[in-house]
Amino acid sequence: HVQLVESGGASVQTGGSLRLSCAFSGNTRNTHCMAWFRQAPGKEREGVAFVDGTGNTAVADSVKGRFTISKDDAKTTLYLQMNSLKPEDTAMYYCAATERTVLSALVFDETTYNYWGQGTQVTVSS
Repeated sequence: HVQLVESGGASVQTGGSLRLSCAFSGNTRNTHCMAWFRQAPGKEREGVAFVDGTGNTAVADSVKGRFTISKDDAKTTLYLQMNSLKPEDTAMYYCAATERTVLSALVFDETTYNYWGQGTQVTVSS
């Protein structure tokens, strides 16, 4: 089993930056692939960024050039650096993990992941 705990969410103004963290513990072999998702009120959860066990990453088009995902296995922490934030980035942000290798077409499919954190709120005001 794996425990995921997100932190770093806050209220910021448009154009600001935040770095989210997701501390993982337990059987860390189950964190071979990890991702960040977000869910805004009244909307479906959507994938934001992904990293696999070899360091390959992917980001959604909506955040490309602004968000960066990274993983520090020594610190057992996943990060999401968010720059140039916009009001439409307002959402609850979740980290997710799976022990499986993920096909590129499924990196932002939430059914791919079997471990989830509780989320951290990001609010961007104009």
